[in-house]
Amino acid sequence: MKCRIIEDKGRDEEVLIYVKKPSERAERIKAFAESEYTELVGYMDEEIVKLSPEDVYCFTIIGSKLYAITQKQKLLIKLRLYQIEELVDEQFIKINQSSLANIKKIEKFDASISGSLVVKFKNGYKDYVSRRQVKFVKERIGIK
Repeated sequence: MKCRIIEDKGRDEEVLIYVKKPSERAERIKAFAESEYTELVGYMDEEIVKLSPEDVYCFTIIGSKLYAITQKQKLLIKLRLYQIEELVDEQFIKINQSSLANIKKIEKFDASISGSLVVKFKNGYKDYVSRRQVKFVKERIGIK
């Protein structure tokens, strides 16, 4: 599927999707383009908490459930990681198969002798960068 962005300040924003036949992929793109999704809902015990992606340090799978790690709490998210990945903007980066990290909330990377990277967030939470993602993560943060 080809994708182009054309900047034209004189026109209203519009997304056109040309398909040979209707597909679920095209419908998901349409739904995403039409949505004004800015907040998530997280669950902690019996509480339902509104959550802005900017407040999230990391989305991670623990056990078989997705959690949003914030400054002080861990909230259950009733979506799949790929759905979160589609909803959040470029400030999030996939660091391993089960985690998305907020680049603005990363304090530092610790490199080991074996070449792996450990991500330390400003709230103290730690996660690792998988071997598959190391090159991509280094490019995104400007390390060669």
